[in-house]
Amino acid sequence: MTQHQPTHHPRHERAASGGARLDSGPVPTAGSGTPATDATRPVDSGVPANVRGGRVHVPRTRGALSGLLLVVLGVWGALIPFVGPAFDFGYTPREVWTWTEARGWLEVLPGVVCVVGGLLLLASRNRVTASFGGWLAVAAGAWFAIGPSLAQPWGLGDLGQPGGSSDWMRALEHISFFTGLGVVIVFLGAIAIGRLSVRSMRDIRAADVRRRDAGVRDE
Repeated sequence: MTQHQPTHHPRHERAASGGARLDSGPVPTAGSGTPATDATRPVDSGVPANVRGGRVHVPRTRGALSGLLLVVLGVWGALIPFVGPAFDFGYTPREVWTWTEARGWLEVLPGVVCVVGGLLLLASRNRVTASFGGWLAVAAGAWFAIGPSLAQPWGLGDLGQPGGSSDWMRALEHISFFTGLGVVIVFLGAIAIGRLSVRSMRDIRAADVRRRDAGVRDE
């Protein structure tokens, strides 16, 4: 006759030390109706719960330095052909405040566009608007650099010649008025665009703060 062995239930055993019942049941978790323990409470990692914030709004400081420098360079590019002759520095005709068609197309126009782009970077808290300002600056710098080569084929007027007394001075005038100025503007505009394309934790936290402030005002 077969003898049945008693079934062993570990979960109903009592601990030898205190007679406490050992229970291997499920561990209570937060949200299950049972108070959560320290082990089940979520750990605050400092990351906002809504990581979708900060896609559009950015701090003004994100493009402030690049914007300021672009404004200064744009003013330089637009005004230097008119004030440079007063310091014996510039292209012919070397007369102060003398307007020519070429100066309007190749220096004043890109200078004004660069200033507008710099102001957008300097003042805007909108990522799209500030990025547009960066692209305006890049376009202005590119036109400073390649515009003189297109002046004659496109009929933009007579640019004149550098009026320096030496080869070095004439090269410096060309770099300061066109190619070097354009390269620096493109560089700064590209840096600004790159910085604006990154959505940092600072942007996300700032968006969360704005959302909470808006909720408080609505209440």
